[in-house]
Amino acid sequence: MSAAVQPPCFPRIGWLGALWLLVYLPTYHSAYGAFNFLFLCNIGVILTAIGLMVRSRLLVSSQAVAAPVIAVVWAVDAVWKVATGDFLYGGTEYLWDSAYPLFARLLSLYHIAWPLLLWWVLRRIGYDPRGWPLQAGIAALAVLAGRLLVPAADNVNFAWIDPFFGRQLGPAPLHLLICWGLLSGVAYGATHWGLRRMFPDPVDASVPTLSGSTHGSVAPPRVLP
Repeated sequence: MSAAVQPPCFPRIGWLGALWLLVYLPTYHSAYGAFNFLFLCNIGVILTAIGLMVRSRLLVSSQAVAAPVIAVVWAVDAVWKVATGDFLYGGTEYLWDSAYPLFARLLSLYHIAWPLLLWWVLRRIGYDPRGWPLQAGIAALAVLAGRLLVPAADNVNFAWIDPFFGRQLGPAPLHLLICWGLLSGVAYGATHWGLRRMFPDPVDASVPTLSGSTHGSVAPPRVLP
């Protein structure tokens, strides 16, 4: 007689997401302005907080695809600055700029805590592979917004100048397509591949999705290859 299969339990930490937004949104808006929320890192941490509040496995999974990539890029540039006195490709200059409030700069340490929190949550609810295409769509909108809504000097989401060669990669549409393709196809594809293997499908599909609906009752666990 087989034992009853227990459904995954979504951690009840929606309060943490709400508390984060109450502190983070006014602090960042006051320090950096509204356009700063168009950066993929800031979009991601906001969507993560919302995902925790509404208990959406899909939304949390989409940000689990992005968070490791963003954390590595952010940390490497910051560590490079500490080690060499210069920035590797930029993006963390504000950390050393005393014109910004110290508390706002310290809040940026979320770049390190964010993927760790998502890893802890996915251990309990499993990874929804639909997170990859969802995040690819979010990234497409964010890169396009960085080009259309923000001055070139801010280079939000590298929509104007690539981080390695320091120039625009051809005409604007081609540059946007290359940047988005490398990010969504290569970087996000790699994290998606890793997440599929680290976190098996949950044994119960009744965990809420983005819409709050469920997909059924009990499904057998996926056997990893």
